[in-house]
Order: sequence, then structure tokens, then C-alpha cells
Amino acid sequence: MTAATAPAAALEVRDVVVRFGGHLALDRVSLTARPGEVTGLIGPNGAGKTTLFNVVTGLQAPQRGTVLLDGRDVTRLAPYRRARRGLARTFQRLELFGLLTVAENVELAASVRGRRRPGRSADEALELVGLRDLADVRADELPTGKARLVELARALATGPRVLLLDEPASGQSEAETEEFREVLLAVAGEGIAVVLVEHDVQLVMRTCSQVHVLDFGRVLAAGTPEEIRGNEAVIEAYLGAAPGVPA
Repeated sequence: MTAATAPAAALEVRDVVVRFGGHLALDRVSLTARPGEVTGLIGPNGAGKTTLFNVVTGLQAPQRGTVLLDGRDVTRLAPYRRARRGLARTFQRLELFGLLTVAENVELAASVRGRRRPGRSADEALELVGLRDLADVRADELPTGKARLVELARALATGPRVLLLDEPASGQSEAETEEFREVLLAVAGEGIAVVLVEHDVQLVMRTCSQVHVLDFGRVLAAGTPEEIRGNEAVIEAYLGAAPGVPA
């Protein structure tokens, strides 16, 4: 896809800086995510990936930089206002209501979405992630892989334009990860911009159209999976330690 035909960015992060005391957590980080694409964000532990997600969602104020959703500056907006503009997120830790059923978890998210984003129904979200048959099962009875899909369905029920996923394949088997990959591609196919933080580098390389690599709070490299695999600085800092990922 050429620059002339590429869709406008749904999410733009421009030159974001975050300091915690004397520690520079993010150093002029920029990232772009487009509708219909899965954008990967990888790097060693402590590289700043979750901090960047916190900046995008409004949980962490940057000292410098800008966050735009659909071209509109949301850097100073509260998290709930960003959500109403079409931003959704999952977290590393499962955050389901265990005593509620799968359907009830998703229906709850659908019920609190902002009026400006009508979203999809709980049934539609469950259909997209392949969980209609488990709608009446209690969330705390699900295996990890299925629970991750419930989180995804819950996020989809809010009607996002941009979806941030923080290590969604954590704890999944190989078969569950492959199922999850297919769902991610289907979600992107709905015109949603997906940003994926994931330690499963093989999943990232097979799923994402663009990959950003963070290291010590800096963007070490950005490009296609092929470009990232061939980047010597990335191989030395990260990919060389990732099993099963050829340089």
C-alpha cells in the first residue's frame, strides 16, 4: 500500500516524553496505527510499552508530546472521554467479573459505552470472537485462552476505532494463540486499528503489518516485520534473545 492510498491514521503518538523522577521512561516516542491494520509494539521488559499505553489511554500524563485520535488532539482528555471517542484497551492481567457469565461481562461493557460510539451488540461481539456457544458460562470457569477472548469481546462491544491489546496471548497454548491470531485479523478486517503489545514475537511478526521496537524508552526501529527481522540493532537488543525468530 502506497502512502497515497494508505488510510488516515486512527491513532498518532507524537514525540511523547515521560519521566518518573530521574528516570526517562519514554524518550520522544512516536507511533502510528491505521484502520484495518494490526500494529505491533515489542521490546524487552521495562522498555516502556505499558507506559506508552497508559499515555494513550490517559492514565499517565506525558511531560511532552501529543496523542491524536482520528486527527483530534486528546492528550489532555480524561480516559472516559477518550473511550467515548472510540478508544478501548485490555490489560496484562485478566480483569473479568468472574461471577458473571460471558454474555453478562460483554453486555456490561456495551451498556456503558458513550452515545457517540454506538458500538456493536454483545451478541455481535461474541460472534466475532467465536464465543457465542459459551455465552451462558460463568467467566471464572473459562480457561485462560477463552477468558482472553471474552476481554476482547468486551472491548469490541464499546465500539472502538482503536483497540490496544496488552499481552493478550499470555498464558495461551499454541492452538489458542493461533485461534487468537485469526480473531485479531478478523477484528482488523472490521476497520479497527489494533495495537498489539506481545512477548510472543512470532505472533507479532505473523500478524502485524507494521512493528515498532522500544528499548530503554526509545523507538529503536519501526517498519514491516521483514525490515525488523533484518535490523541489526533490533537483533542485538531483542530478537537475538527471542527463540524461534530468525533474523
